[in-house]
Amino acid sequence: MTTGEQQQETIELSQAIARLNSKAWGIAVGMLLGTGLFLATIILVAKGGPNVGQHLQLLSAYFPGYRVTILGSFIGFAYAFVVGYGLGRLIGLIYNRLVA
Repeated sequence: MTTGEQQQETIELSQAIARLNSKAWGIAVGMLLGTGLFLATIILVAKGGPNVGQHLQLLSAYFPGYRVTILGSFIGFAYAFVVGYGLGRLIGLIYNRLVA
């Protein structure tokens, strides 16, 4: 194997390693956002009070059906997961285009 072939092989290996798995990033970011909203909702429901989660309730403008309730925490998880999945895929796509 010549030095030129070794350098070319090294470059190809570096590019293959530098690429991100967009699907994995989508799942990871989706789980992060979904779990974050789920926990925030559950904590506010457990805390209770006269105006439970008045600021978090504003998300219902973007996530139809979301409420600061136990059921709403599952609905919010689903919405936040979908948004996070799309965001993670987009991050992976842009990164891979810049690396290539």
